Amino acid sequence: MKAVVFTLGCKVNDVESGGILRGLKELGYEVSREMEKADLYIVNTCAVTAEAERKSRQTVGKALKQNPTAKVIVCGCASEKSPKDFFDKDERVFTVFGAQNKKTVLDAVAQGLENLPNGVFSSSDEREYAEMPVPECLKTRNFVKIQDGCNRFCSYCVIPYLRGRSRSRSVQSAAKEILQSKAQETVITGIDISDFKDGELDLSDLLLSVKDAETRLRLGSIEVSAITEKFLNACKQVKNFAPQFHLSLQSGSNQVLRAMNRKYTREEYLEKCRMIYNAFPFASITTDLIVGFPTETEEDFLQSMRIVEEAGFAQIHAFPYSPREGTNSYKKYKELPFSVKKERVDRLLLKGAEEKEKYLRKFLGQTLELVVENCFDGISEGYSENYIRVYVRGELEKRRTRVRVESLFKDGVLAVLDK
Repeated sequence: MKAVVFTLGCKVNDVESGGILRGLKELGYEVSREMEKADLYIVNTCAVTAEAERKSRQTVGKALKQNPTAKVIVCGCASEKSPKDFFDKDERVFTVFGAQNKKTVLDAVAQGLENLPNGVFSSSDEREYAEMPVPECLKTRNFVKIQDGCNRFCSYCVIPYLRGRSRSRSVQSAAKEILQSKAQETVITGIDISDFKDGELDLSDLLLSVKDAETRLRLGSIEVSAITEKFLNACKQVKNFAPQFHLSLQSGSNQVLRAMNRKYTREEYLEKCRMIYNAFPFASITTDLIVGFPTETEEDFLQSMRIVEEAGFAQIHAFPYSPREGTNSYKKYKELPFSVKKERVDRLLLKGAEEKEKYLRKFLGQTLELVVENCFDGISEGYSENYIRVYVRGELEKRRTRVRVESLFKDGVLAVLDK
């Protein structure tokens, strides 16, 4: 029997799919992440934007084209948000689960395909972190999920309504998986890892418990509230810490931040950036920005343009605001014209590219530690500790390698082996 687990959306979804794949292998299935002919399809969906939901629905159709007689299980945020959009009365989409506790997918499959429950099964409101089989390390970079859910309720975001309240693994469980990682780099991820809690222990304590890990440690997206002296001191004690901080921003305007229900000001955000640079002078600070939030004026947008330079971002991800039904901003505000959002996104991305080039130029002639991931057309590529895309001519082993930067190249830098 063959099963395909197809993933849309975030790295957390990808990690959860990895756990499902491991569980399916233990049940005796031949497994794949690619869309190909199989007896069972599990589609792990995303609902972060309307486009992500549309692609999730399309993926179910693609699976049934591969094998019209296959069983299809749908899970994830899109099926949590709109389960009836996925359930097929003709029973081709046999079972629809939600976003929480995806181990229920494995529990259902373990009963045999002929005994799969038929219908829509909404997630219960999980209060405890649901452990899953540990995903296999399939790449040079590995991801370890330590937390699920979100308590922040940003006015534009539907995820807290789908993923439920914040809940964390125990430090012992998370540390064990991190310390056992055989990957060259391990990324600590979750829906909101800044809210990681195990009793009185927090993310800083988890970092200290894995400070001697041989794998290079990188953090997933973090919130402003996570940046404290305690946290930065813990980061500095990690032997192989990657000093890249994806510090969520969303807007450079205090007025828009308030409307978004973000719990900080632009001044507080910039102070956290200064704290990071004081601890790690060559740190890479990257971020996400939502453009065209319904209350955003041209002056508000210019505040976002200015903060890109003030914060010294190494890279930004800018997205047009996507109204999500059920959120406060959807209920309260009228959407800005698409043309306004597109024009602002284009301007912001151009500004981000200028700041990225400034950041990259700081490293000309400098030595970086590259984790090689791929080799195409005789050029090896991967990421440095501060998340610079590095290219080196020749086929290198997939391991951490010291290189010296020679010039800007493509979306990163061209380097040679450091002798």
